[in-house]
Amino acid sequence: MRIFVAGATGAIGRPLIAELIRQGHTVTGMTRSAAGAQSLTHLGAAVVEVSAFDQAAVEQALRASEAEIVIDELTSLPKDPAQMATSAAGDRKLRIEGGGNLYRAAEKIGVRRYLQQASGFFLKASNGLADETDGLATDASPGVAASARAYAELEARVLNSKAMEGVALRYGFFYGPNTWYNPDGAVADQVRRQGAPVIGDGQGVWSWIHIDDAAQATVAAITAPPGIYNIVDDDPSPVSRWLPEFAQWVGAPPPPHLAEEEALRIAGEDAVYYANRLSGASNAKAKKTFNFKPRRLEWLLA
Repeated sequence: MRIFVAGATGAIGRPLIAELIRQGHTVTGMTRSAAGAQSLTHLGAAVVEVSAFDQAAVEQALRASEAEIVIDELTSLPKDPAQMATSAAGDRKLRIEGGGNLYRAAEKIGVRRYLQQASGFFLKASNGLADETDGLATDASPGVAASARAYAELEARVLNSKAMEGVALRYGFFYGPNTWYNPDGAVADQVRRQGAPVIGDGQGVWSWIHIDDAAQATVAAITAPPGIYNIVDDDPSPVSRWLPEFAQWVGAPPPPHLAEEEALRIAGEDAVYYANRLSGASNAKAKKTFNFKPRRLEWLLA
C-alpha cells in the first residue's frame, strides 16, 4: 500500500517507516529536518520537507504521494522531559493545528484510512486497567488535563470522519532507542543525578511500550477494524516498582523518596498526578484483534 507518515523523524517515525518498508509498503515520510530527510532516504522512503502548518504544501505533498493511508505521528517534544512545561503548548499546537491541516487534506483528496497517535497514559480507568471504552482524564491536574483534552480532540476528529476509516492508537510511554527512557536517554540521566524521586506512595500506574513494538502494532493497525486501540505492553507498573528497577537498569542509585506535600510545593500538581494518579491500560483488544505480542518491560526484575 501507499502510506504517508507525518512526524517521520520522531521517536516512532523512523522505526515505523523501517517496518513499513520491510513489509513491502511504499512510504512517503514528511519532515521539516534536512538531516532527518537524509536518514529517511537511507531507509528507502520518499521524503517531503514540509511544515505541517503550511496547509497548501501539506495538501500538495499528500496529493503527490497518492497515499491510501495516512499515519499522523506529529509531535514537538523536547529532548528532556524537564522542559515539557515550556514545550507543551507548542506540542499541542502542532498536533491540533498542524495535524488538522493534514487531516483535512487527507479527507479532501480521498485518503481511505487515517491513523492518529493518541495517549495510553492520560486515561480515566473505570475499573482497574483502562480499556478502549474509557475516556481521557480531562479533570486531572492542570497540565495533564490540558494534554488529555488535546488527545480527546484528536480522537474525536479521527473517529468522527465520514470520509475516512479512523484509527486512534493509544500508545503507552515509549522506551527504547531515541526515547527518554533508554540508558542513554534524558530520564536515565535525571535518575542518575537523583532528580527523579518516588513521590508519596508512588501508586500511579504507568503503561509502557517499546518503540519497536509500537511500530509493529501501528503497521498491524493498517488492516485492523477502525476504532481505538491501546498499544501498551503486559507490564503496567506503579512508580514505586518501575522507577527503582529502572534506576538499577541504568546503573543509578536507588531513587530518593519525597512526600506529596513537599512535591506539590517543589514540582507542582502534575508531578504528583504522574506519581500517584495515573491509570494503566489494558492491551486485550489489540491482542485479540491483530495478535499483538509486546515484549516484557525490559528493566523489570524477575
